[in-house]
Amino acid sequence: MAPIRIAIVGLGKIARDQHLPALGRSADYDLVAIASRNAAADEIPSFATLDELLGSGIALDAVSLCTPPQGRHAIARAAIAAGLHVMLEKPPGASVSEVLDLADAAAAKGVSLFASWHTRAAPAIEPARSLLAGRTIESVSIVWREDVRRWHPGQDWIWEPAGMGVFDPGINALSAATRILPRALFLEAAELSFPENRAAPIAAQLRLSDAARTPISADFDWRETGPQSWDIHVATKEGPVLLSKGGAALAVDGETVIDGGEIEVEYPNLYAHFADLVRGGRSDVDLAPLRLVADAFMLGRRRSVESFSE
Repeated sequence: MAPIRIAIVGLGKIARDQHLPALGRSADYDLVAIASRNAAADEIPSFATLDELLGSGIALDAVSLCTPPQGRHAIARAAIAAGLHVMLEKPPGASVSEVLDLADAAAAKGVSLFASWHTRAAPAIEPARSLLAGRTIESVSIVWREDVRRWHPGQDWIWEPAGMGVFDPGINALSAATRILPRALFLEAAELSFPENRAAPIAAQLRLSDAARTPISADFDWRETGPQSWDIHVATKEGPVLLSKGGAALAVDGETVIDGGEIEVEYPNLYAHFADLVRGGRSDVDLAPLRLVADAFMLGRRRSVESFSE
């Protein structure tokens, strides 16, 4: 089977750290080009924009969009119009409406659209989902706390409208929770902490529930300078379940059953799934995590906190 000829659009930190290595190890793809305003890759044809790439004559089947969400809708629309399959880095767009429009456009054009959630591809996610399907869940506590200076240095776009602030990592937690928990989640209330000099929150406290009125809390914070936390604690009638390390590890009743260590399998798994979608003529666009973030901005109370600078 011929490899899928793919280009990366937006060669930033996440593309260099995750997308390039994953594509380099995959037999499903041939990385034929890069389109990025401020970067290029050695020995790969590079262009400033997708339009320049499309006008170059390079044969192409798909694009992986790694640009910030602001402005991504127009780029994805152009790729779909050119008959290309499209993979979207998370968050898939600046708004729910934008991504729904892309899904409609992809369906009309007959190409695949994949709104990817890398945390869902971590090794303990599916085992946790299967386990919790057979347990009685009493409560859930999500703790996702990290140091923004360590993980997002110099990325000013994340502090702008549609950059989402602390929800950039927080949406990873929501993507995991909406996958492993057996019922749909609903936001009841939120408190969002905005630095005085920023347009996006640095911390958020969420209160959620599901159709069974299960109490679910989420604590997102970008000011954690100590041990980093990417954990989902699930209290069940049968005993505690802990998904930790961002979905790489699973403990059941206090005993570790999966310890995936680092989560380098996430992006290879995402690209394997995208290849299946392309070859099967299907799309995968689950917006549950993005809808919860949108609900938090709509329902949340805003409070001002001290200014933030790197």
